[in-house]
Amino acid sequence: MPSFSLLMLLIPTLGLLLLLGTVTAAGGAFDGNFYKNFEIVWGDGRARVLNHGKVLTLSLDQDSGSSIRSKNEYLFGRFDMQIKLVPGNSAGTVTSFYLSSLGSNHDEVDFEFLGNLSGDPYTLHTNIFSNGGGGREQQFQLWFDPTADFHTYSIIWTPNSIILSVDETPIREFRNLEKGGVPYANSQPMRLYASLWNAEYWATRGGAVRTNWTYAPFTASYRKFEVDACVWSSGKSSCKSNSTSFGSTSSDGDGAGDFLYTEESDFFVQESIKWVQTHYMIYNYCTDWKKYPQGIPYECFVAQSRYNGVVNS
Repeated sequence: MPSFSLLMLLIPTLGLLLLLGTVTAAGGAFDGNFYKNFEIVWGDGRARVLNHGKVLTLSLDQDSGSSIRSKNEYLFGRFDMQIKLVPGNSAGTVTSFYLSSLGSNHDEVDFEFLGNLSGDPYTLHTNIFSNGGGGREQQFQLWFDPTADFHTYSIIWTPNSIILSVDETPIREFRNLEKGGVPYANSQPMRLYASLWNAEYWATRGGAVRTNWTYAPFTASYRKFEVDACVWSSGKSSCKSNSTSFGSTSSDGDGAGDFLYTEESDFFVQESIKWVQTHYMIYNYCTDWKKYPQGIPYECFVAQSRYNGVVNS
């Protein structure tokens, strides 16, 4: 079996071709301009678009945070964002990048970066909601300083699975297990969001460390977002109806949904996830027996079996 260092050399090269596929949906692929593709949700001037739409800064002070969302809704695709997190004492703050639909039965896929005291590492908090149900938290401490430079965070959402990756390194996967009774995000279009907000009552050490407002305003920067996805508008997808079988190796010429999700690519995904979760995961709902005293959720069993090479679900 290849060493992880070799895998990490290969994964970025194979990323678009094998590992995570490519969606170039008609009307849905772009290198983003924040002016053109996003709208401010809240923040009253704390969300600032700079450099002719190429850079976004979100700020948080004691009065308010800030948030933006995509003008388009999407149903499946790949979403990349480069983010540079709040430096220094960021305790109590949450910087986020996520997909979400609306309503009580909403779907959501979260990257949330939980701030900390100066010199202590950020916690990357991930969660996946389907049909209103969440509680699928996995937390990581990254293998680099996310405040020193920009890094790329990606959501790859297909009818078969949701993969979260950091700098082209997959860190978790949530598969479509509807046949096993697990709800999956495959029918509600979602928008892309970014926000910076105060969560001092839970974000840092469970709320033990509160936000120090003498360091405000806190500022996070975003740039180089890329979206290759199926735009959902007026009840229709920009992708051809016969191209929604993501995960196949078909290529029908429209460029939408041609994910080359092969055994070889799946091997790299699973090896990457295993390595990251072994070395950098600090919380996994799948091993929280206090939360699930009657037994872990079905998707956790399947995930563990896949990583151990037992099943191919």
